[in-house]
Amino acid sequence: MARVSLAPPRTRFLRLVEWYSKRAYGKVLDPARALAHNPRVLWSDLRFEQSVAKWNRLDPGLKALAEMASAAAIGCSWCMDFGYWVSRERGMDARKLHDVPVWRDSDAYTPLERDVMAYAEAMTATPPAVDDDLAARLRDRLGEPALVELTATVAVENLRSRLNSTLGLTSQGFKDSCEGPDAAAGTGEVAARE
Repeated sequence: MARVSLAPPRTRFLRLVEWYSKRAYGKVLDPARALAHNPRVLWSDLRFEQSVAKWNRLDPGLKALAEMASAAAIGCSWCMDFGYWVSRERGMDARKLHDVPVWRDSDAYTPLERDVMAYAEAMTATPPAVDDDLAARLRDRLGEPALVELTATVAVENLRSRLNSTLGLTSQGFKDSCEGPDAAAGTGEVAARE
């Protein structure tokens, strides 16, 4: 259950955010509703996310796996649900997305993808537990600009996942809409619907 009301005051700004969200995602995103209790926080978050969306030095598939590995480590069912949907919309392999919470036991990933997810998990640990060998492998394979973007991407996902989890936001059913009624049986990380 959300720890703040998902029915904030309906300001003009919130109505605009709701309109855009419905147009882009088919529904109003719960994080927007939660943050709308403080319009300055919502406005800052939206501007920040617009800037983050322009980063382009890291392969989008690797970025998605890093975000989802971080969200899974934190336990953010909202982030896993939405991340699955966004990545499927962009054509990513459903098996790779489905197996993120158990990636170490899956044969769906390349060695580079495994290193990216290991890096995301190690960065998400408190305190961060990234070792020099892993960072060097990624720097050699990706280059320094992409490694910096990977690091920043995981840090941003930590912000999102920790914010959403702490506010009690759970899955909104995005994943279920990807592949029909059987999609909900996918992974155990998606919590019960509100």
